[in-house]
Amino acid sequence: MRRFSETDLPDLTGKTALVTGANTGLGFETARLLAENGARVLVACRSKEKGIAAAERINQRLAQSRAAFVPLDLANLSSVRDVFGHVEHEASLDMLINNAGVMATPRMLTADGFELQFGVNHLGHFALTATLWPLLAQSSSPRVVTVSSLTHWLGRIDFDDLGGEQRYRPMGRYEMSKLANLMFTFELASRAEKVGSPVMATACHPGASSTDLARNHPILNALFVPMAYVLNTARQGALPTLRAATDARANSGDYFGPEGLLQLARGAKPVGVSQSARDPVLRRRLWEVSEMLTGCKLLS
Repeated sequence: MRRFSETDLPDLTGKTALVTGANTGLGFETARLLAENGARVLVACRSKEKGIAAAERINQRLAQSRAAFVPLDLANLSSVRDVFGHVEHEASLDMLINNAGVMATPRMLTADGFELQFGVNHLGHFALTATLWPLLAQSSSPRVVTVSSLTHWLGRIDFDDLGGEQRYRPMGRYEMSKLANLMFTFELASRAEKVGSPVMATACHPGASSTDLARNHPILNALFVPMAYVLNTARQGALPTLRAATDARANSGDYFGPEGLLQLARGAKPVGVSQSARDPVLRRRLWEVSEMLTGCKLLS
């Protein structure tokens, strides 16, 4: 069977997508390919300079400008709430791509006092989804796509130490945040279905992609550089995200990853998840904690 590729993307004319972390890596390639297939793309990132530059790079390849910068700092809930004002004038919001993330950082805190990886990768995107929900719900076929990781299989939500104050292992916290991404997606899909919302929630992982995400983890970075020729490029790593966002056959709650050996690279197909990710009790607990910490209510 032929693998999923860029040629499988549909015409997205009239659609609008907001992609977090779209100034570099997987996010940039996701935004670029969505725009090249007709979508208006909002490049949401913290750096105004980098965001504008990324939008300009995308627009240079197009007959008409379709990409625009939107300021967003996922490590600051005030910035997340402000996004609504930057987006509400759009004709529609059809796709929210929760792509941005940090990996294996030293223990740091967000502006609101959350451990950085959990705060950015999960809580920031939870709050962003809640903030933009009224706009998404007005679209005819909206989707929320959240980028997880193969490492979610190793993740465990430490509800007794979400801030990593008692014990902090950089990769362990990344794994926890990526598990949280999936639990959020599946709980969102369940809650949206129960209230009859048109919003679909899907998730994906890029396999092993040669991007700068691992810059804070010297061992992974040292492995990725010499293996770059067998890993996904950022462009290839974006394919599971693009399928999760555009495949007409996808169902809410679907999870996509690479088609190659061990889901490390090439193409995009539906893939399995850990038992923890599907656990309804843990999902509900994470949801309730996320609402409490962010102050954002979503389908509750």
